[in-house]
Amino acid sequence: MPHIAIQMYPGRDQKTKDKIAKRMQAVLAEEMQADKKYFSVSIQDVEADDWKDSVEDKIESENLFISAEF
Repeated sequence: MPHIAIQMYPGRDQKTKDKIAKRMQAVLAEEMQADKKYFSVSIQDVEADDWKDSVEDKIESENLFISAEF
């Protein structure tokens, strides 16, 4: 089933990341009407200097539903 991959700037502690992961899992499971046990979540810290090369440039435009405004 689905995997939720979150990439974000560093700075959040493990407790915060755990809370984010659990909330994302719950929301997606609810929207897809499936049990939470089928959803995995990863969180990767990406330094600001690496953001464009490591994240932005790897997302195909047809897969981007909401873009950030920096």
